[in-house]
Amino acid sequence: MEPIVETPVCHPRRNRRGQAQGGRPASYAGDMSELITNIGELMTQDQDQGTRRNAAVVLEGERVAWIGDAVHAPAADTVTDAHGRAVLPGWVDSHSHLIFAGDRTAEFEARMAGESYTAGGIAVSVAATRAAGDYDLTRLALGRVAEAVAQGTTYLETKTGYGLDVEHEARSARIASTIADEATFLGAHLVPAGADADEYTELVCGEMLRAVRPFVTWADVFCETGAFTPEQSRRVLTACRDAGLGLRVHGNQLGPGAGAALAVEFGAASVDHVNYLTDDDVDRLAQSWSGWAGGTGDRGTVATVLPACDLSTRQPLAPARRLLDAGVQVAIASNCNPGTSYTSSVAFCVTTAVLQMGLSVHEAVRAATWGGALALHRETGADEDGRRAVGSIAVGHRADLHMLKAPSAAHLAYRPGIPLTHAVWKAGVREA
Repeated sequence: MEPIVETPVCHPRRNRRGQAQGGRPASYAGDMSELITNIGELMTQDQDQGTRRNAAVVLEGERVAWIGDAVHAPAADTVTDAHGRAVLPGWVDSHSHLIFAGDRTAEFEARMAGESYTAGGIAVSVAATRAAGDYDLTRLALGRVAEAVAQGTTYLETKTGYGLDVEHEARSARIASTIADEATFLGAHLVPAGADADEYTELVCGEMLRAVRPFVTWADVFCETGAFTPEQSRRVLTACRDAGLGLRVHGNQLGPGAGAALAVEFGAASVDHVNYLTDDDVDRLAQSWSGWAGGTGDRGTVATVLPACDLSTRQPLAPARRLLDAGVQVAIASNCNPGTSYTSSVAFCVTTAVLQMGLSVHEAVRAATWGGALALHRETGADEDGRRAVGSIAVGHRADLHMLKAPSAAHLAYRPGIPLTHAVWKAGVREA
């Protein structure tokens, strides 16, 4: 496969049938345009465009301006020849924990030697994060974002949760708002050692929430044995909803529990982990999507699976196949964090979902792109409202593209472990 080539346009302008004409289609607000052509497989995740062969895409500024057959592509200011490579939407990583310092290798080694995972290891990261200065904490987080982008991630959520007091949670929220696309308040990650659980819950719902509110759009709670009880989780979700934040839930990771049911009850955008679901949990999640038809209507609660975390904690893999078959919308995310999933490779998670969780390549890629966008309420939006959709490739959507060193997305699972990212565009800008 030939190397990627980008050159200025020097041929006559053409219309969509390849006929010469006086100029290219009108640009959007005068932005420079780029034609990416000779795409072997274009997996758009858009219900109208589907998967195209021998395709081309035109980017103008931060938006997708045109999609079609390569032979009918309009001219543009620059041309990039994909030489038959596959192009997907950039990964949308809807669950990560990037604001931390320190190392938990010893905990990982102990777990691999047979010790079971408990939520208490979070305290190690809390101590290291509190001790780090603002500069180091920001530098470390930016490095993790750069690693993610280099592997095809173009839209990313991250959480607080390693501060666990008012000062350090507010600092984490401020840093998260500068390094990620979406910031989530996770003061309810763990009750700090020595604190009374109910008193700490009140702190999360009051002073801590007020301190982080200017920096975040989402709130999350770890509803799990060893973390927050269902009643404490309910108090957190109620306070954060009343403060105008969107809701998310860590739930059903370490055993059956109330997380999934609470997420549906509160209309949370997602419930994440979902390793241990009862039939009733699956039915509730499926029912939450009963008003959703053909990509329109009332969103339900997305079930976000975190395959890398499942492997690292040696928990049963989340039942992604069962959820999809029941009609639940599923997302795949990295859960990049220092204790249980220290990877930002969404491609690795997609590979695992195909090889071990029973998803097809198309289903796994969709869950890691459009599904992640759905979990963040960013799957819609175009020129008319200025808030461009991510997670799919369609005219007016944000120009987030991921080109592979392969002719099709199937190679993500067909060649496991091989780094296949060839080029990345984020909001129309070539990043890798």
